[in-house]
Amino acid sequence: MRVIFTSFALDAHFLGQVPLAWALRSAGHEVRVASQPALTRTITAAGLTAVPVGDDHGWHEAMAGADGDGTDGDGGWDALLDLDPARPEVHHWEVLKAVNAELTERFLKPANNPSMVDDLVAFARSWRPDLVIWEPFTPAGAIAAEAVGAAHARLLWGADLFLDQRQSFLRELADRPAGQRHDPAAEWLGGLLDRYGLGYDERMLRGQWTIDQMPAGVRLPLDGHTVPMRYVPYNGTAVVPDWLREPPARPRICLTLGITGRDGAAFLGVPLTTLFDALADLDAEIVATLNAAQREQVPNLPDNVRPVDFVPLHALLPTCSAIAHHGGAGTWSTACAAGVPQLVFPSVWDDFYRARRTAELGAGLVVHPRELTSDALRENLRRLLDEPSFADGAERLRRDMEADPSPAAVVSSLEKLTLEHQDPGW
Repeated sequence: MRVIFTSFALDAHFLGQVPLAWALRSAGHEVRVASQPALTRTITAAGLTAVPVGDDHGWHEAMAGADGDGTDGDGGWDALLDLDPARPEVHHWEVLKAVNAELTERFLKPANNPSMVDDLVAFARSWRPDLVIWEPFTPAGAIAAEAVGAAHARLLWGADLFLDQRQSFLRELADRPAGQRHDPAAEWLGGLLDRYGLGYDERMLRGQWTIDQMPAGVRLPLDGHTVPMRYVPYNGTAVVPDWLREPPARPRICLTLGITGRDGAAFLGVPLTTLFDALADLDAEIVATLNAAQREQVPNLPDNVRPVDFVPLHALLPTCSAIAHHGGAGTWSTACAAGVPQLVFPSVWDDFYRARRTAELGAGLVVHPRELTSDALRENLRRLLDEPSFADGAERLRRDMEADPSPAAVVSSLEKLTLEHQDPGW
């Protein structure tokens, strides 16, 4: 069969698609990856066939439209910062309404710009895919699939908090007076679909089914058909440096803000120097991933810190005794796959949920960004190194992740679902 993968042009949202794309190719299926031109080099570096569609998105500009303190003045942006469903207010109407509006305006609309959607639909009409697989911020994939009668599925990179929000929003919306039933996401998508003679359906935001890469202990029990799939780390083009080929002489700790942090996302409420001040007296080797801009912020590093511009986490983490990071889905999942205890200072959205579950499962510790100080970082890292229970918890989480079928093992399920869901008349 023919399969299109699509993600808006942000590396962190695409990289988790690569193992499944290769599993499908290895099974004999044709695969194309469609995104805005800015992602082309990343796609081809993964050995996959790129299809540039439309103009580059304005996602970064939309993000920059928030006020300097990270809010937009009416509380809407703040509502997105922590979507952990354990917080009761996350499912209150005012928060649900704000998240729906802000997610649509700041993320979905700029990420799925009209030229990208038009080109993607045109490519689908010419290439005639059987299946379209799209990441949650790229419903353009659902539109293209529906336009040609192809089956389509969401491939999650993290816990499905956006569907959790969507389901709660729709339940609350149904109880509102008729004049207050405003649904920005459905209205925006409905306008796009009109261009292709299609009508809105919830499939446009949730897919016909979902492929979930979170381990069972972190996966959310939501409505709809879910195909569990083991997360297989792919961190981009990778070269193993010489120093990584020798076992560390003392415990090794990775400190990273992930790929998106390298692109300028402000994940910390404290200067980088605060983090490194905490590390000088730890009896450990600290491997810190710092690009040139980040390195300029910390000109004087402690002697036990090894700064590296980039090192593939899937190669580094098996040599580590702990990792400290911002909670991003790729970083967190790669640490789980390596069985490494984690210190998470969560930043936005699903990071807080993953951080909480990591601590509850005994696989790590959490420091809220507002409480991230030198002392807090130092003491929590010492706990991860000194208390064996965290290594035990991380190993349990690794086994939990490995219990799910590999990308290669889910291919047959995707083949059957595609036959069930594609329009037989197309």
